[in-house]
Amino acid sequence: MNYSHLAEFVVFLHLLYAAYVFLGLLLVAAGIIRHWRWVRNFPFRLSHLICTLVVGLEAGGGLICPLTRLENYFIQMGGGSGYYRSFFGNILSALLYYDLPEWLFAITYLIWTVLAILLYLIAPPRRGKAKETKDELMD
Repeated sequence: MNYSHLAEFVVFLHLLYAAYVFLGLLLVAAGIIRHWRWVRNFPFRLSHLICTLVVGLEAGGGLICPLTRLENYFIQMGGGSGYYRSFFGNILSALLYYDLPEWLFAITYLIWTVLAILLYLIAPPRRGKAKETKDELMD
């Protein structure tokens, strides 16, 4: 088994997860302003809120992300030291990891989580396929 490939796959999944949380919130906010119907999609909004809450709870609890732990586990199982990556892994990691103080990440993640909760409450998702008027999209 090639553990370095597994580590790169995990960091790729981690990057997708982070992009979903980050870009999802930006798109929901823009969609509320621009009255995009799809931002009221229940499965999308619920899954986005849950993913964001997980990040916020990890940050609030001072926990290391399970994906980071899994990635480092695979790197170590492959004979590398923790945080060692291949060329492809380095590119993915550069997009995901930054050399900044932990408290800054924690505050950012908590703010992002609060914003996701507020947007969920301000513009809750809609269930079903009922037609919505423009006025209903604004409430």
